[in-house]
Amino acid sequence: MSPLVRRLAIFFFSLGGVGLLVFGVLDSSFLFLPLGNDLLVIALTARHHERLVYYVVMATVGSVAGVALTHWVSAKGGEKGLEGQRKSGRMAYIERKVKEHGGIAIATAALMPPPFPFTPFIVVAAALQYPRRRMLTIIALCRGVRFTTEAWLAVVYGRRIIQMAQTPWVQNFILVLVAISTVGSVASI
Repeated sequence: MSPLVRRLAIFFFSLGGVGLLVFGVLDSSFLFLPLGNDLLVIALTARHHERLVYYVVMATVGSVAGVALTHWVSAKGGEKGLEGQRKSGRMAYIERKVKEHGGIAIATAALMPPPFPFTPFIVVAAALQYPRRRMLTIIALCRGVRFTTEAWLAVVYGRRIIQMAQTPWVQNFILVLVAISTVGSVASI
């Protein structure tokens, strides 16, 4: 693992629940950080089983706060903001799914693990004026389920997960994800 990635991982890990909150805001806004918050929930819960509920709440609150920020920015542009992005087949597909299925499309996106493109669903829903309170409630419930499941798995399989995370192939995989995240974040911003 590169020294920079290692330092960042140690930094967010050392912050505990606050690290989850900050990482959640960054991950659910316009930055592209696949697996980051999920791995942090797993690592922290594997180390401190008794803080499972605290970690799940902090990760969920961070994610909802990031979505609120993304919604606020995207809603200002409205449907006109989507017009430049409609050329993309993926954005047209997401727009169609949000128009047809609304909350179900948002819930599915919130439950899906990375690298599923979550942020475009929020951008499109906000631009289409999907109700903010309803969206945030859906995100809170779905992310709470997702993080609780991950935390529970960390309690059950924690030692094995930590051992696996220390293997070179997992660390190299994380480096590749960091590179993809950097490119994705630049493109997103």
